[in-house]
Amino acid sequence: MKRRFFNTTGLCTPEDHYMVNPFRTYLEDIMRLIEAKQYFVIHAPRQTGKTTFLHSLAHRLNQEGTYVATVCSLESAGYPSISVEDANGLFVRSLYQTAAIFLKEEDMPPDPYAHPASAQLLRQYLADWCKALSKPLVLLLDEETPVRRCAHFYLEAAQGGFQTRPRHFPQSVALVGLRDIREYRLRARADNPSIGAGSPFNVKAESFFLPVFTREEVRALLDQHTQDTRQVFSAAVFERLYAYSCGQPWLTNALANEIVAEILKNDYTRAITAEIVDIAKERLIEQRQTHLDSLTDKINDPRVRPIVLSIINGEAPDFDDYNDAVRYCRDLGIITSGNPVQFANPIYREIITRILNSSFSDGINQDLAQTSWYLRPGGALDMDKLLNAFVEFYRRHSESWLERFQYKEAGHQLLLMAFLQRILNGGGRIEREMAIGNGRTDLAVFWQDQVFPIELKMHHDRWSQPDGLQQLARYMDKLGQKQGYLILFEKKTSEELPWETRIRREVHEVDGKEVILLGM
Repeated sequence: MKRRFFNTTGLCTPEDHYMVNPFRTYLEDIMRLIEAKQYFVIHAPRQTGKTTFLHSLAHRLNQEGTYVATVCSLESAGYPSISVEDANGLFVRSLYQTAAIFLKEEDMPPDPYAHPASAQLLRQYLADWCKALSKPLVLLLDEETPVRRCAHFYLEAAQGGFQTRPRHFPQSVALVGLRDIREYRLRARADNPSIGAGSPFNVKAESFFLPVFTREEVRALLDQHTQDTRQVFSAAVFERLYAYSCGQPWLTNALANEIVAEILKNDYTRAITAEIVDIAKERLIEQRQTHLDSLTDKINDPRVRPIVLSIINGEAPDFDDYNDAVRYCRDLGIITSGNPVQFANPIYREIITRILNSSFSDGINQDLAQTSWYLRPGGALDMDKLLNAFVEFYRRHSESWLERFQYKEAGHQLLLMAFLQRILNGGGRIEREMAIGNGRTDLAVFWQDQVFPIELKMHHDRWSQPDGLQQLARYMDKLGQKQGYLILFEKKTSEELPWETRIRREVHEVDGKEVILLGM
């Protein structure tokens, strides 16, 4: 049997890769829309299977024989400065070249190289092609980047040709990319106000969001490897892998590939353990491959920033376009699709947090960041000593550092996380829990067999401290610990509240547990 792999680099093919069924959802709805001559949008974040779905759909339609179907990428014609004429020409040439993958010679579109003038008129080109076909045309337009100019000029052509389908224009068209149909219409109107209610894409109901893999689909994907190689992903390994990826398709495949191909070197006799999954997760985070590195650009987007801030500091957001911002972040795959609003998976959460606090981490004095300062004889971590060192560091540096920081509203939490990350890196790990509306950020520091629950909370009013004590006690129950730390950050400046007053250490007993409160 030919060896198959976990794919992390684009289009999946069943003969080469382990695959989840590309038609696991929406197929009946999409077939109904095609039959009804409707135009629609399929959207999903990057590397979630859109291109695989499109190619599979085009091949299926051609094999069934009712339609002529092809995929075409709009990417080459999408840069902002391109003229409509040049964009049309690039699109037509790309369509002609890609169609050869899907179509028989008799169904191919007109050769744009033989008739270059006609290739500049997109609507006429498509009309000529449709008239020459014996079956209706289904066009699947793959636009990987969000709502570029290529979608706009296609909408202009579609608006004119829509009423003449299927004899003189495609019977059905799908625009496939990162964003929902609403964004296409808004951007189209901004470029050309005449594109509005008459657009054939002006039907909100016909927009499909490709979901992440379910637990059952991830299990089935891993089982394909076991069937081929007899190398088992045990129940414990599966649970750990799914907990890290939350079904995100690229992360699921990347974790499995990192384990099988990179760590175990395709030695199928070696056992896969939960500890190896942890190693694979850390390696993906450190490598920051293209998929993960793209988060850097996303968190600088002004529509993403307030959502990320609210997740990290746990505050309830208060801005006019909150719903649009949440929708936008969900379209990009940064946050979960439901409530509570939180990062889509632990790996994204860790990457985003490390990106945001990297400038803090790099600025920490090397001598201060030596782990050996904070170890007891025998190697146990002295968390009291470590947090006392942070209090002094925070007193000296926080105000000047936070003022320069883009995410300064969440800077208090990020500064402590950067401090801990810098010192613990390589010897321990930090797990984070954060979501909009929690009113806090929960950390769990793991060092050898020690577990330290830490809650970070802003001091807003007289309820902040008692709420924080109760919240931390519940978090300690979850971790099975009897001691934890509540870090209460003051929002006031040192002029409003002097350091001598704001810095305090108190010990509280809450439900039989010891809580050490550090105010600063």
